[in-house]
Amino acid sequence: MADGQYRFYTADVFTNQAFGGNPLAVFPDAEDLTTDDMQRIANEFNLSETVFVQPPQDAKHAKRLRIFTPQHELPFAGHPTVGTAVVLAFTGGIACHSPETSVIFEEGVGPIPITIRTAEGQAAYAQFSVAQLPAFGPPAPPPEAVAAALSLTVDDLALDTTPIQTASCGVPFMYVPVRHLAGVERVRINQAALDQLPKHEWTSHLYVYTRETVTPEADVHARMFAPAMGLGEDPATGSAASSLAGVLALTATQSSGTLRWRIEQGFEMQRPSLIDVEADMQDGVITAVCVGGHAVLISQGEMLVQV
Repeated sequence: MADGQYRFYTADVFTNQAFGGNPLAVFPDAEDLTTDDMQRIANEFNLSETVFVQPPQDAKHAKRLRIFTPQHELPFAGHPTVGTAVVLAFTGGIACHSPETSVIFEEGVGPIPITIRTAEGQAAYAQFSVAQLPAFGPPAPPPEAVAAALSLTVDDLALDTTPIQTASCGVPFMYVPVRHLAGVERVRINQAALDQLPKHEWTSHLYVYTRETVTPEADVHARMFAPAMGLGEDPATGSAASSLAGVLALTATQSSGTLRWRIEQGFEMQRPSLIDVEADMQDGVITAVCVGGHAVLISQGEMLVQV
């Protein structure tokens, strides 16, 4: 392990209020850390993700982001992308001289364009464009098995409007539509039933959603469970919101133009989050997806990392 002191910041992402949203740790100067160092530090923080910022491999890009859960590295994640942009802009790692500043981050899935917006001279909001458009995966397991894994019944699922789908913009999720808000609130992971689902990456991350919402400004209410990633439940999942655009576009009546949704998540965890999603459509085909949200700087400090 590298020897030295490493500065870090924490932020709450997809919220404009402290102690809401999804917490994130960012190490802005992680050039000297090895992959093993980063994994051990992420495990120490035990947040859904920790980001390690390094110089870009392409000089035209702003930064390279390495994103780690407590258990492994991710090729892409939404709330780390948004949160790191706001943290770097707030702390001077990215210079913002106008109300909007656009840069490119390097992540495992490829270059991620991101726009940072400032309010009263401070970074407050960031929006990124996905490097990989939503792609659908294999057929989902039988609805009865999926419902049992969520402690629901098939009658709780909104299968008459939308089937269970697997989709990915770099990280795969299984999207489970539920009829009513009360059903989503009632979800509990049944580990024995979950263990009966086919063991592959498309069934590892369960995204449960409904069109009934808590807040009037939201269009979708969601919860995300990823026991395989060491996450019981995630309060805000930007990568899942990215490919949800592909799922929602299947039933959209508008075939061209820009579709917009606001997703609320984390309410059952007392960490309310709001995620903005846009999908550009051309003749029924998605041509671009953007995800954005606010972030709030919470703390700063130094980690004493020794050999």
